Amino acid sequence: MINRICILAFLLPFFCLSQTLTGKIIDKETQQPLETVSVYFDNTTVGTTTNSNGDFSIDYTDAIRSPLVISYLGYDRVIITDYRSKKNITVALEPVSVLLDAVHVDNADGLSRRQKLNLFRREFLGTSKFGKSCKILNEDALILKYDRQSKSLYASASVPIVVENNDLQYQISYDIIDFEINFSYVNIRTREFLTNTATYIGTSFYKNLKKSHRKFAIKNREKAYKGSVQHFMRSLFDKRLDQEGYWVFKKGFRINAYEAFTVLDLKDNQDFKSVKLNTKVSILFDNNAQSEMFIDVKEFYVDRYGNYTPIKGIFFSGAMGNQRVGDALPLDYGLE
Repeated sequence: MINRICILAFLLPFFCLSQTLTGKIIDKETQQPLETVSVYFDNTTVGTTTNSNGDFSIDYTDAIRSPLVISYLGYDRVIITDYRSKKNITVALEPVSVLLDAVHVDNADGLSRRQKLNLFRREFLGTSKFGKSCKILNEDALILKYDRQSKSLYASASVPIVVENNDLQYQISYDIIDFEINFSYVNIRTREFLTNTATYIGTSFYKNLKKSHRKFAIKNREKAYKGSVQHFMRSLFDKRLDQEGYWVFKKGFRINAYEAFTVLDLKDNQDFKSVKLNTKVSILFDNNAQSEMFIDVKEFYVDRYGNYTPIKGIFFSGAMGNQRVGDALPLDYGLE
């Protein structure tokens, strides 16, 4: 199975400069300030809300490369990527033109809502130990549709989906932009669904659980990090794949990792490196977890923090391809 997990985002640094962005959020029609608007850097633990005057202040370091997300129920989401060139911003939110009904009736598409929920949980949260520890707190907000002709499941929601990850001790707010699972084989009678591709795009914000067990969380988060796509990309940037426990294979034979990957500095941007992959490769981590990787773009770009772009052009299968929201860590993990 090929997996494409997309989050709108674009090692430890030797030195991280802290910057502050301030702003005001208003209603575009009334020009009145909006209170308790969520303001956060996508896929991180860095976020805040507006006060009664619609004002907010948020700090970030060089490690934060994610877009700034502004989200409020009943209004269109706003995503800002050029915030580094600004000190203060004013954002006018537009009310959504059509609100999705919170209560809805599933279409007669051949699957019951229970079946669709089970498939959604499987592909969104994952089936790993960490994925099975997750619980979606507002499943009623999910709108699920199955297309029998294309053998695809689609999901949407008018509010962020809230996930409680007990093993990793995070509460995740995931705002779905697009979600599609395509099945290669379906047998409704036997309830057999074989996944071909799983693609979901959205913005996310992580918070530590209020009663977080620190030692328990540290242990599990480190286990989730090792061998993850995030760990792999950071190791690729630093040219430390071998030292970090990654072996690269081509046609069944182990090769030097940098025979397959060409990693070059950029003259006009020291934050990122360009990466070219000249063949499909197998990746073995810690002599245990095996993955396949290939790309359908000429090159991609990665930074020291594990951010990479374009996300849609990078494909993983196997261990890294099976990672889901239940296995995921925020992009600022390990940068405290």
